[in-house]
Amino acid sequence: MRMARQAAYFLSVILMSLTLAATARAAEINDADALRGMKTGKGVFLVDIGDPNKLAFYLEVIQGTHAGFVRQGVKPDLILVYIGPSVRYLTTAPDADTALEHEDALKRIAASVRALKALGVRQEICAVATKAFNIDNATVLPELKLVGDGFISLIGYQNQGYHLVPVF
Repeated sequence: MRMARQAAYFLSVILMSLTLAATARAAEINDADALRGMKTGKGVFLVDIGDPNKLAFYLEVIQGTHAGFVRQGVKPDLILVYIGPSVRYLTTAPDADTALEHEDALKRIAASVRALKALGVRQEICAVATKAFNIDNATVLPELKLVGDGFISLIGYQNQGYHLVPVF
């Protein structure tokens, strides 16, 4: 019985030590060096993804990026500009095959677009791309602003001090 208690005590000491070490390491993980002196994080994301599951994943990651800025005391000022095949998944009326094959991803994408809008993240969709991919502009998700040319938006935002974040 005594050996069992000693073994349990020893095991609990090891587990506590590992937990404290992991907690200490987790507390050190941040972006302090990169964010030193920053008050606002200005980023423009060029979103050009042809896979709906990958698009859904990255939109969730971008929500995490927003939260990371906030957690570290930097005000996020983020813009997403959707171009290329991404636009196929940003509509209330996707083609029948896409809707059937990627229903879950489309729901995640729409939910992320809404969540990003609620966080104050501006989102634009390129009319050149909607035309190229035969997307009716009237069916674009309502949280998105239709712009004439996503490349022009990107150049303009970079000229305004936003830093380009390509997402492919």
